[in-house]
Amino acid sequence: MPSLSGIQMPLQPSQWHFEIDEYLNPWLPPAPWKHIPYPIARFLGHRPEHQRPLGNIAMIFWAFIGIFCALTIIEIAGRSIPSFEEHGAPIIIGSFGAAAVLEFYAIESPLAQPRNALLGQFFSSFIGVSICKLFALGPVSRELRWLGGSLSCACAVAFMALTGTVHPPAGATALLAVVDEGVARLGWFLLPVVLFGCVLMQAVALLLNNIQRRFPVYWWTPGQVGRPKRQSSERSNSDSGSDTGAKLEVTKTRHMEEGRVVVEEAKVIIKRGHVSVPNDMYLSPEEKTFLEELSERL
Repeated sequence: MPSLSGIQMPLQPSQWHFEIDEYLNPWLPPAPWKHIPYPIARFLGHRPEHQRPLGNIAMIFWAFIGIFCALTIIEIAGRSIPSFEEHGAPIIIGSFGAAAVLEFYAIESPLAQPRNALLGQFFSSFIGVSICKLFALGPVSRELRWLGGSLSCACAVAFMALTGTVHPPAGATALLAVVDEGVARLGWFLLPVVLFGCVLMQAVALLLNNIQRRFPVYWWTPGQVGRPKRQSSERSNSDSGSDTGAKLEVTKTRHMEEGRVVVEEAKVIIKRGHVSVPNDMYLSPEEKTFLEELSERL
């Protein structure tokens, strides 16, 4: 059985947790903001100071402009590409409507960040097309298309969750890739169609969302990337990706004193620019971001 600080812990599958960023982030380079002129970095989401929140009327205004412009550009561009027309691609994939809500209104949501929006759609499209092709091999594929759609969406969500790329509209893309006749007939050509639309939407979002707001909050993760030099073995990764400057520290609640285990009271301490949490408390990336941004407001 696994142990913690010398204590035998029971095997609890319900407590298993997998965080892919723990394995990927150490190999990624830090944000290159110091090498990019600020006028450009601003429209890539970088802010040297905390961004003041807007009133909801201004947010609704920019969401209206952004959604209208993004979807219009995607539709016009799609109609202007000969290969799209040759393959019979629809004027726009239906899931982009839901994506536009995230990309232009709920822009601070982790589900709306570029990693989720791009990779989530790509993975879901790939899974959807794969399952559609797999079901097409059977003699009763048309009768079981409904089952393939359910399996496609379920697999896409599971894969996105494991890879940290959850994007709700991508679940719709995986479903459409199997059950929608107009989308399913595209086959593997669905991937460039979806990625083309995603890139255009991200470009419009970077331009419009950074006029009075900030987008993205981070490009890859709110956690620190690279291999930082730690001053102490108890310090954890800080949120360099979100540019808040706040530090998140993990403190031990169990330690040995005179041959016995001492359990201290678990507590969360928030000071300006510093957050301390117990080591047996799991925080999702968005929860870490929230706490660190909260500490910056003190």
